[in-house]
Amino acid sequence: MSSGYLVGYARTSTEEQVAGLEAQVSALKQAGCKKLFSERVSSVAERQQLEAALNFVREGDTFVITRLDRLARSTQDALRIVEDLENRGVNLRILDFGGEPVATKSPHGKLILTMFSAVAEFERCLMLERQRHGIARAKAEGKYKGRKATARAKAHQVKALVAQGVGPSEIARKVGVSRSSVYRVLERAMGPSGVRERT
Repeated sequence: MSSGYLVGYARTSTEEQVAGLEAQVSALKQAGCKKLFSERVSSVAERQQLEAALNFVREGDTFVITRLDRLARSTQDALRIVEDLENRGVNLRILDFGGEPVATKSPHGKLILTMFSAVAEFERCLMLERQRHGIARAKAEGKYKGRKATARAKAHQVKALVAQGVGPSEIARKVGVSRSSVYRVLERAMGPSGVRERT
């Protein structure tokens, strides 16, 4: 049987006043929250009380926050948390969403979820576009070198260890690459016919 608890979470950053946290806690209590989690921590730091609150809620419970920015670092972060709650049968209630309360179980809340998904996808597209633009500009300026192939970068170490009679598994462990990478280095060194290529 689900408990149907109203579980509140309040957060302010370390730079904000303690009064801001107290105001959130007061609002959550007025909303009927019987269990409260609160912390003063920036959104980019580890939010231990948020994790504790999310672990506490069960199916049938309602997770209550005062505003969405108290919960998530970004649209994608919000969507991840909301989807996790939805999958576990936990309702999310936001006391002030653009001046009005909203719950994810309501039709209005479902619309909000759809908007979250669309905005998160839009943000991902923008990020990828900026990344591609940055790479193209760096290439044009001759500054882009791309990712170094780890195994190729360490090929000389692999060959030296082979010459010492070290086996592939031990080479992989010593050099910090996979066994398959070791074999690829050896294949390139020996050539397709198995005859060592000149270097």
